[in-house]
Amino acid sequence: MLRKIRICLQIIMMALVTLLLLGIGFKVHLWAGWVAKIQFLPALLSVTGGMVFLSILLTFIFGRIYCSVICPLGIMQDFFSWLGGKAKKNRFSYAKENKVLRYGFLGVFILALIIGFAPLTTLFEPYSAYGRIVNSLFKPLYDLLNNWLAGMDASNDRYNFTEVQIWTRSVTTFMVALLTLLVLAVIAWRKGRLYCNTICPVGTTLSLCSRNSLFRVRFDKDKCKNCGMCEKNCKAQAIDFKNCTVDYSRCVVCGDCLDKCKFDALHYTAKKPAVASKPIDNERRAFLVGAAVAGASAAMAQTQMKVDGGLAVLEDKKAPKRQTPITPPGSISAKHMQKHCTACQLCVSSCPNNVLRPSTDLMKLMQPVMSFERGYCRPECTRCSQVCPAGAIKPISREEKTMQHVGHAVWVKDNCVVLTDGVSCGNCARHCPTGAIQMIDYEGPNGAVKVPAVDENKCIGCGACEHLCPARPFSAIYVEGNVTHHIS
Repeated sequence: MLRKIRICLQIIMMALVTLLLLGIGFKVHLWAGWVAKIQFLPALLSVTGGMVFLSILLTFIFGRIYCSVICPLGIMQDFFSWLGGKAKKNRFSYAKENKVLRYGFLGVFILALIIGFAPLTTLFEPYSAYGRIVNSLFKPLYDLLNNWLAGMDASNDRYNFTEVQIWTRSVTTFMVALLTLLVLAVIAWRKGRLYCNTICPVGTTLSLCSRNSLFRVRFDKDKCKNCGMCEKNCKAQAIDFKNCTVDYSRCVVCGDCLDKCKFDALHYTAKKPAVASKPIDNERRAFLVGAAVAGASAAMAQTQMKVDGGLAVLEDKKAPKRQTPITPPGSISAKHMQKHCTACQLCVSSCPNNVLRPSTDLMKLMQPVMSFERGYCRPECTRCSQVCPAGAIKPISREEKTMQHVGHAVWVKDNCVVLTDGVSCGNCARHCPTGAIQMIDYEGPNGAVKVPAVDENKCIGCGACEHLCPARPFSAIYVEGNVTHHIS
């Protein structure tokens, strides 16, 4: 029963996390946003003490159930391990804990967190690794399916689906996600939970608590026939059937060993008291474990994509080389973002305007930055600040966002169509939501013309001017980021 409960919870958790990361309608976040906020490292970085305490408390009581039914990367590895079991049964054997590698890597990871070395922390944080896999690899496939359904609907005069743009936000992130998926698939196929029990910093941290957990998988030596089926099916390689012992620091309480034991020699139970007690109801306990961890349903809603219609097909825009990258409103500063962001890509997939994309800067690797080739940051949208589980982007209201100066516009004379093509424009001034751009007289090569002038005190860095500028491939006006955001 424990194994069945675990599988049911895994399916629920995996479905909710994947729906969130795919960005399927904002209402999904309203119903299931908690599955991102209970992930260990994002909760730790957001200083959500209650969530961290709950994870540690659950581990002290039930063992590493976090790794079994909460962590999406762990669940994904279980899937690959299950596939490997179909090809070759009874393939595992006991292996001793590699303490040097486990705790050495944990120490390096903690040091990287303290000094803010993003490449290491973002690469190996498990929830964020799964987020990149979904956003870079699965989302394009989902968008292809969505567009196919939209085409089928349109041919029948129905419009339940809206076509979306399919594009690669970052080649670097795509390659990292693909490599991560392939490496984890091979490791899990052959060695089960080796990654979780050797490299994963969250798994190692929780192992310090699970060593002394109240409920454990325990041997009944009187019933054990030394058949070895428990050890051969332990994907954590934590069971030594010859000595009837379990390494609880690596056991993820999956229940596979209980299911394989035909002699009722293994039980998931607390230490028996000295006095006689009633038989333990394992089914009831499994239900309570499930209720303590998760049990919510997801609601899906299709949101329409906001587009600026009426434009002919034009040459694609290219991103300018910004001296200072632009971080999302609510992130306070580039330094704050670098220290708190785990690059889970949840904000990237949730952005309805295609403004956020993963950074290729080594020190901010795969953390979100703003760019305006495909959209601009609408003043009324606060989606990214609402979904961030790590506190890298603080929640802000619509009113607060209109006062957040994340950057300032800069005019590039050599790109402006007013001077290069001899036409009147003023597109940037017409679409500026804060009135920060005014058209002023300028003596050009062909006489007096109107060109934009930017009032940096009014400009909030939304990128409307850059996105809607007709100059190609580089806009004649672009946004430079502010190292530290300020409020007008």
